[in-house]
Amino acid sequence: MTTLADLAELVRAPAALSVPGDVVAGAAAAGALSRRTPALAGASVLLYWAGMAANDWADRRLDAVERPERPIPSGRVAPAAAVGLAAGLTAAGVGLAAAVGGRRAAALAVPLAASIWGYDLLAKNTAAGPAVMAACRGLDVLLGASGGRLTRALPAAATVAAHTWTVTALSRREVTGADAALPLRTLAGTALVAASAAVAAPGAGRGPARPVGLVAALPAVLAGWYATRYGAAQAQVVRDPSAGRVRAAVGAGITGLPALQGALTARGGAGLLGLAVAAAAPLGRRLARKVSPT
Repeated sequence: MTTLADLAELVRAPAALSVPGDVVAGAAAAGALSRRTPALAGASVLLYWAGMAANDWADRRLDAVERPERPIPSGRVAPAAAVGLAAGLTAAGVGLAAAVGGRRAAALAVPLAASIWGYDLLAKNTAAGPAVMAACRGLDVLLGASGGRLTRALPAAATVAAHTWTVTALSRREVTGADAALPLRTLAGTALVAASAAVAAPGAGRGPARPVGLVAALPAVLAGWYATRYGAAQAQVVRDPSAGRVRAAVGAGITGLPALQGALTARGGAGLLGLAVAAAAPLGRRLARKVSPT
């Protein structure tokens, strides 16, 4: 009998802590933080879980060889149940986004859902895989910005997308291990991502409410935290490009994303909210010891 623990493992439940920060960062950048932001974040989580379930359904035959302990090949979750759950979560995510955000949110949720399924079913094992997954995260950031000026959220969306590219590129070597060149490239990308998040947004801090002291430095502090944690894991892969090190770096990239999102949220002018978003990073690492995020 399938249990809730089996379903949590299927959708990699703890990794969902890396998702709401996309929406929050996008809303902060676009000046669109409002009561509907938490609901849009919930829609984002539903779509993320849908993608995880669809991913395992699409990979069920490969996992039977490489990861027989996963819920589907181990027999704990039936393939039909996994794809049905993925479809239901997709419909719920798109429906919730449309209900709370109207046409503008739906116009982003639909291509986001299509990109998620496109990655799982078509692009994952192709050269386009990292770019498609990066697009998913970028659209997720823009979903949060749907109630404001989307153009103002484009830099945040590009930053999260670039981070996602590095994690996805590494994840393709979780089983086989990597050559030393790959983590060097992703590490360089992480440095650029952190620098982008640390730099004040154009026009930020003007006017009578200009941030000072720690509040002004918060984006750089959180971006530095992100770079230190994720960068150290990638540096380990440079020294030892084994599959285990690669998986650890991928996990660090997933659980460390809230620190980057927090930096972007603070960069958008919501310092305390940025700290709250970043707080999901250590919680995600703790939960990842119970349920693997990769």
